[in-house]
Amino acid sequence: MSLPRNMNSGVGTELAGRRAGSLLEIDTWIPSEIKAIAPLVERLMRLIEGSHCITGEESAVELALREALNNAVVHGNRLDARKLVHVRCRCKVGEGISLVVSDQGQGFDAGSVPDAGAVENLLAEHGRGIHLMKLAMDEVSFEQRGAKVHMWKGRQIPQRR
Repeated sequence: MSLPRNMNSGVGTELAGRRAGSLLEIDTWIPSEIKAIAPLVERLMRLIEGSHCITGEESAVELALREALNNAVVHGNRLDARKLVHVRCRCKVGEGISLVVSDQGQGFDAGSVPDAGAVENLLAEHGRGIHLMKLAMDEVSFEQRGAKVHMWKGRQIPQRR
């Protein structure tokens, strides 16, 4: 992961974005601190909502983004503020949104994550993040031994009755 040149050590994020017609692309980084997640999600969601690339699906995207960031900060980088979480967002009107969240941790085996819906896991304190991301988004996949999550949400087409 390439790092920004002027990365602040505080909660602030650097948001590098460009808008070309119906395309919005954003690259940003945050330190691995819980307090950095909400401000980033709020800023990104304002931009995403303004792009109209997933009208009506914003809450699902916000849920998945929060879960992916929380997993990267807490489990991936283990709350080490010297490590960064990178977010890349690409919105295209009429098509959907792509989100990629990367951490600098060791990764994990996505196949070994317990099923959050299994009866024996219903009262567990952890383990729902990946399940929620998969429910909220159309596609979720992992790379770099789990240190990078790719999520996709397409434009929903109303069903005819």
